[in-house]
Amino acid sequence: MVEVIDRHAVQGLLAGQDAQLIEVLPLGDYEWAHLPHAAHLPLTELDERSAGRFARGRPVIVYCHDWLCDLSSRAAHRLERLGFQEVYDYAAGKMDWLSADLPYQGTAVLISQIVRHDPVITRPGDQIPEIEPRVVADPAGVAIVVGPDDVILGFIGDQELKGASPEATAEDIMLAAVPTIRASEEVDDVRRRMDRAGITDVVVTMPDGRLVGIVSTSAIRSPEYDESES
Repeated sequence: MVEVIDRHAVQGLLAGQDAQLIEVLPLGDYEWAHLPHAAHLPLTELDERSAGRFARGRPVIVYCHDWLCDLSSRAAHRLERLGFQEVYDYAAGKMDWLSADLPYQGTAVLISQIVRHDPVITRPGDQIPEIEPRVVADPAGVAIVVGPDDVILGFIGDQELKGASPEATAEDIMLAAVPTIRASEEVDDVRRRMDRAGITDVVVTMPDGRLVGIVSTSAIRSPEYDESES
């Protein structure tokens, strides 16, 4: 029976059980970005002959784009019909993997390549005298307020610190409705959005709200990543 698994199970199978990993999307999608060392076998070409590239006695993991894509589910059941004994469907797909800031291969230039993983982090109950010096000393000049499990609760910058009482806490002054992006987004798309919004820093989170890091104008404007400079 096909088993649907999450990315943690994918990592475990790849690390400890010699699993085979297959992307079943078209070639262009695979070349854009794929999980490290994943083989490519699009569903349109999956048959007895093409499946012969893989060992039927070893675990095999298939994936496609995301939860809304059914190609991996269909491919998994096809492989089972072809005699594969241990078949897994990573149904959340590569967008789940990329959004979790995990390594990938391909031509895509994603936020994960430029995200800064060490922003100033503070807790809701921290008071201004312990927050402000760290913010002033940091190149980005901001602090990220996180709660349990590093889920982001808010953002503190110059505007939030201005005129704040020394007795105030991070939770008292933080901007709670801070916009976030995913590590899976393309650098050039994010740059254009930052330009339109007139912002210099953007917070990167996982889909569950956990903090990944921060991206600043200096990084996203690097000639290596700024297509408008080319």
